[in-house]
Amino acid sequence: MGLFSKNKQGEAASNGHAVTLNDGVTYRIAQTVDCIGDSCPRPQLMTKKAVNAVAAGGVVEVLLDNPTSMEALPPMCAELAATHLATLKEARGWKVYIRKN
Repeated sequence: MGLFSKNKQGEAASNGHAVTLNDGVTYRIAQTVDCIGDSCPRPQLMTKKAVNAVAAGGVVEVLLDNPTSMEALPPMCAELAATHLATLKEARGWKVYIRKN
């Protein structure tokens, strides 16, 4: 099976829901990437693919439960021409929010 062929519902869903982050700003989510249960490098590759697919200003929400992947995403934003908005701890892991510049 190829790296991008794993078929999880909602893996790269374009859903358009909104989220209000700790800065008080509400962002519309352009795409959600479900990486629950995935380990490196899959979350990083799926995040890169999603950020490249959204328009400038679009926000990508990444769902993770792997601590190493969660820590790797914010520094990766510079090479993606994106901004790390927030990482929120959830019951099942983390939600990482990235805005394409």
